[in-house]
Order: sequence, then C-alpha cells, then structure tokens
Amino acid sequence: AKKNFTDEGDHLFKMGIKILQQSKSQKQKAKAYLFFAKAADMGNLKAMEKMADALLFGNFGTQNITAAIQLYESLAKEGSYKAQNALGFLSSYGIGVEYDQAKALIYYTFGSAGGSMMSQMILGYRYLSGINVLQNCEVALNHYKKVAGYISFAGKLEKTEGIPVEKVRLTERPENLSSNSEILDWDIYQYYKFLAERGDVQIQVSLGQLHLIGRKGLDQDYYKALYYFLKAAKAGSANAMAFIGKMYLEGNAAAPQNNATAFKYFSMAANKGSAIGLHGLGLLYFYGKGVPVNYAEALKYFQKAAEKGWPNAQFQLGFMYYSGSGVWKDYKLAFKYFYLASQSGQPLAIYYLAEMYATGKGVLRSCRTAVELYKGVCELGHWAEKFLTAYFAYKDGDIDSSLVQYALLAEMGYEVAQSNSAFILESKKAKILEKEKMYPMALLLWNRAAIQGNAFARVKIGDYHYYGYGTKKDYQTAATHYNIAADKYHSAQAMFNLAYMYEHGLGIEKDIHLARRLYDMAAQTSPDAHIPVFFALLKLETVHFLRDILFFNFTMRWKWMKLDNTLGPYWDLFVIGLIVALLIILLRNRQA
Repeated sequence: AKKNFTDEGDHLFKMGIKILQQSKSQKQKAKAYLFFAKAADMGNLKAMEKMADALLFGNFGTQNITAAIQLYESLAKEGSYKAQNALGFLSSYGIGVEYDQAKALIYYTFGSAGGSMMSQMILGYRYLSGINVLQNCEVALNHYKKVAGYISFAGKLEKTEGIPVEKVRLTERPENLSSNSEILDWDIYQYYKFLAERGDVQIQVSLGQLHLIGRKGLDQDYYKALYYFLKAAKAGSANAMAFIGKMYLEGNAAAPQNNATAFKYFSMAANKGSAIGLHGLGLLYFYGKGVPVNYAEALKYFQKAAEKGWPNAQFQLGFMYYSGSGVWKDYKLAFKYFYLASQSGQPLAIYYLAEMYATGKGVLRSCRTAVELYKGVCELGHWAEKFLTAYFAYKDGDIDSSLVQYALLAEMGYEVAQSNSAFILESKKAKILEKEKMYPMALLLWNRAAIQGNAFARVKIGDYHYYGYGTKKDYQTAATHYNIAADKYHSAQAMFNLAYMYEHGLGIEKDIHLARRLYDMAAQTSPDAHIPVFFALLKLETVHFLRDILFFNFTMRWKWMKLDNTLGPYWDLFVIGLIVALLIILLRNRQA
C-alpha cells in the first residue's frame, strides 16, 4: 500500500511536469500545480519542492513565506539541495528568518555539494566579489565553470541560440513600465499579426523567431512559429526556409525530427545565399545527420556562412580548429573565430573562450577574464526566466512576489536584478522586510550593482550618503561616489550633484569656478539637464552678483553671510522660486 501511494505520487508529479513542458499558459500551469499539490500531500519530495517554491514566489496563489520556510526546513532534513539553497537565500536577506550571512553560506555550501547549480552560481559570485568570504578568483572559477558546463552541454544553448531573457530595468521607467522594448505590448503584437497576415515577410520571420524560442514576453509555440515561417518561405524568404530546416533538424511537436526535410529546406535557403541555410548544411555534414560525415564539406559551408557574419558558423569553425575535427588543431585560429562569434553574443563561443582563458590554451591564462566569461554563460540559465515573472508581478502590483524573485536573481549576481531589488526596497512598498531594514539592504544592493558597472547605482550610493539613508550622513563619501559616476560613466546627474556640493562647500572645498564648469558639463552631457542647470546657474550668478556687487560696500553685509541661520538651510530654493516668479511676470507682461 505504501509503494502504491509512492508510485501514485510520482505519477502525479510527472503529469504536472509534462503539462509544464507542453504549455506555458497560466491555465495549464495552474492545472500542473494542482497535480504537484496532490503529489506533495502523498510525500513526493520533488512535488514538495515545487509547492515550497510556489509559496515563496507567490505562483498560482497567495504568497506564504512562513509555510514555504516550514516546507523547506522539512525538505532540508531529507537532504534536498533545492531547499538548502532556498534557506540560504532567505537567511542572506532576513526574509521570514533571522538575517544570518554565516548560516546562508553554510546552506549554500551544502546546496552546491548536493548538486544545486543556483548555489554553485551564488558561491561563484561571492568568491568573485568577496561577499562574506575572502575574495578568491580560483574558487570562483571552479564554481562558475561547473554551472557553465552544465548549461552549455544540457543542449539548451544550441536550441535557443542562447538568446538572453529580456531584463526590464525598473529604474529606467518608473512611471510607465508598459512602454518598453524588452516586452512586446499586446496591442503591438496584434498589429504585427495583422501585418503578417497582410503578407509582410519580415514581420512573419520575426514573429516566427519569437514564437520558436519564446521571447519578448510571448509563449514558446512551435505551431505558430512553423505557421509564420511557412508563410514567409512561400513568399520566397531564404531565412524562413532556413528556420524551417532548423526546426526539422532539432525536432519538436510541430515539426518532428526529420533529417531529409531539414536538408531540403537548408539547401533551398543556401541556394538563395542565406547564411543560416549554409550553416545548417554545415551542421548536417559535421554531425552526419541524414548524410555521411564529411568534415571538408562542413568546413566549406561554415566558412561561407562565417564570411556572411553568421556567429553560429564562426563558432563552428572555432570548434573545428579547437578540437581538430577534420583540420589540424590550431588554438590561435580557434581563438580568432570564438572571439568573432562572442562579439555577437554566441554563448558557446563565450564558453570556449572562457575555457581557453582558464587553461591558457592559445592565449595567456587569465583567471579574471575566464570568470567574467563563464559568468556571462551562467546568466543564460533557465533561472533567468524569473526576470519575466518578477516583472509581470511588479506590473500587476504584487510587489512582495516581485521582490523575492528579483532578490534571488540578485544573490546569483545579476546586476539588473540587484538594481531592481534595491529600487523596490527603496520605494518601501514591500511588506516582507521590516521598514528599518529596507534602506540598509537597498544600499547594499546598489553597491553590488555599482561594482558591476551600473552608473545609476553609483549615483544612488552617493545620494544615500548625502541624505543619510541606511547609513550616516557623509558628504565626503557622497562626493567620492559622484566623482566616480561623473568621471567613469559621464553621468549628468552626478555632475550636477557635484557642482552643487562645490557651490556650497559640502564635504569638499568650496569652488565656484569648478561648480560652474560641472553645471555646464551636465548640460552638455544630457539634454534633460538643460533646464535644471539653467536655473542652478541663474541662482548661482544672481547670488554672487548680489554678494560681490550690491552688498560689498554695505555695513549690513555680515547679515547676508548669516542667511542660512536667518532664512533656513534652503534659502537658495526660495531665491530660485523668486527668480522663476519674476520671469513668469515678465513673460506675461511681454505677451500683454
């Protein structure tokens, strides 16, 4: 009876997984989670993991972090590496449990030993950045290499071309998150469908590609992809023919694997000069799919496609020289082709470049370069899909669910997730953390994002030290961060802030000439800065004119020097308001 009970739990879990693999619609996902819930009640550990994740992230129901923690703790006792990773993440933020970085590190260590790729990636990022551990490039390399190898050889990169999941930056469009290029708006999608039905071949191929891999917020749908490709191919599109060949080569529900059909479509595309078609023929000869293995033919087709700039063909050429397949091993040539392909973001090329830098094959060994390259490959893992669910949760007003998802990605080292998590925490809309913890945690995340090259985050750190958010007021530190943002990233906001600090001598020596120069630089750097700079300079020049000319010979000049004490610290804002009011009156009188 116990065996039957276990078998039924396994069967229900597999049914749920099958539904998730076949469809991405919300209705089908909800159905799958019903199977997981039943299987979890029967003691199925994998189903319990799925349910714990659903409770933590708020998938298909109300978020319940307390219930999720209870499930994770019981699963961790059973040796679940996913539960250990989750408990490590919760401990590192203090979400639902005590904030404890040492405990988080222990959980991550056990999780990675058990096989958690997420834990491996988190540890890689911690050792790379020296977060609660001693910075150690070689240890980081070891962790990232394992994850990158898992992703590269799980077949995912080849099938999806390794196209990164869209990562919407909440900081860039706080007012109108719906108007962005990363996610295809429903109305625009309907318009594209209309154009495709009217015979726009370019749109047909684009929609086919989006449905083939499931990007821009669209569900992966092989039937729709094939439908649009066939329409475009009928109209003579060489690339559409090549994509149909690709679908039959890889095999899916709409186009079952068929080497002969793949060869037919690749040949049609190649005859029309399509680089994708030429690359496809090269693959068939390289792997012997429906034709005998012929490295010479494969090399010929890859070279033709590479000359046309197709990154996948450049990668294949690199791989042939790297592995010595049909050619003499030549690491210099391999490096050349891998580098060319990597410039277009070809993920397998990036992986092999990392291998070369890690081992010193054909290039001077560089641990840091290898780690950065491996990290880029790791960030293409399936976990990146949380960027979409986190964004949609935020858009729907489910702030806590969005924050937990972004925070997990931030812990894994994604810079966009770090700035998004900090942005949400700063808004103080989240309820899963105490209010007093939000600014310090946001500052920590802005700092991590800034280290990874985010200019906006660097300015934010300056703001936090300037106003004393989550830390003590420190004008000197604020000025240091503004300086970095201005010099390294040419941030207009940082230039403006620095100018203000030089004007008033806040944390740095007062320097009116440098303030003027920085205000001018801010206006030259960004058109958005023109109006604030105009008023700031107007105020600066007016004040100094009054100081140096009108009040110079008056005995009451000492009172002017005490304006801060008399009118308050923000008297300069009052002067700006007065100037604006006078300008409005003058303009009205002129119009009259």
